[in-house]
Amino acid sequence: MSDSHLAPKIPLVGIGYDVHQFIAGRPLFLGGVEIPYELGLDGHSDADVLIHAIADAILGAIGEKDIGHHFPNTDPAFKGISSVELLKRVVVIVQAAGGRILNIDSSLVAEAPKIGPHVGKMREILSTALGLPAARVGIKATTNETMGFVGRKEGIAAFAVASVLMPDLPLA
Repeated sequence: MSDSHLAPKIPLVGIGYDVHQFIAGRPLFLGGVEIPYELGLDGHSDADVLIHAIADAILGAIGEKDIGHHFPNTDPAFKGISSVELLKRVVVIVQAAGGRILNIDSSLVAEAPKIGPHVGKMREILSTALGLPAARVGIKATTNETMGFVGRKEGIAAFAVASVLMPDLPLA
């Protein structure tokens, strides 16, 4: 076991943001749940904007580069991959660094579709992928009050904050 596993631990916080535009001909995935809607989100993976924001928040908390660095859209291995799988790989990165995810809080910003009916299933999927009790996975949804690209129903945005317990390292 490395010294980082024996070091005192401190809580660190990261923030994530992601946005994807709508596109015809793709299913819509949010929080690992396929949402019935006439449009999906455009992206190399399944374009799950909520999971991408959560993954970036977690990676940010531990001082890592974003998911685009770890899972580049230039790599055919990630074409169409489930973002739940990417999130599980982020958890492994945290664990390899001696850390433990404490909680997640997130917000989806969308005019449509309605998110509320799917939040329970999203929390279940995300808590399983993160190894957390569902009570430590916050998911909220709001609209953009018809303003901007979200308000025009051109896409969805997501914000997330992650708290991760990590080994305390000497300050440089």
